[in-house]
Amino acid sequence: MHRHGYKGRKFGRETDQRLALKRGLMRALIENQSITTTLARAKETRREAEKLITIAKKGGLANRRLLIARLNDMQAADFLMDVIAPQIKRDSGYLRIERAGFRRGDNSEMATISFVDSINTTKKGDK
Repeated sequence: MHRHGYKGRKFGRETDQRLALKRGLMRALIENQSITTTLARAKETRREAEKLITIAKKGGLANRRLLIARLNDMQAADFLMDVIAPQIKRDSGYLRIERAGFRRGDNSEMATISFVDSINTTKKGDK
């Protein structure tokens, strides 16, 4: 069997579990601006989250609805579109992955994924 045409990692999970894992990681990244997870999960999260950030930078109602559908969370989608996306001044490469050693229990390689640009998390109307 060949691997041609198969994109992404399976993580040893069923499709619905894998999608839920990716959504949860992306939501946590948007809310906290930085998360620590395994290296494989971080690489897959970067792949998906950079696409969402590009969609958020374009703006518009259709793109907002697309973000809500992909994240399955209206607050995270609004936060990404209204707070994070306007502060990003680059065209691509929004996220960085830094290796963070090995996990104690199973020795799997850990990584921290975060935004390259510093993000001010308060909205303009907030104090």
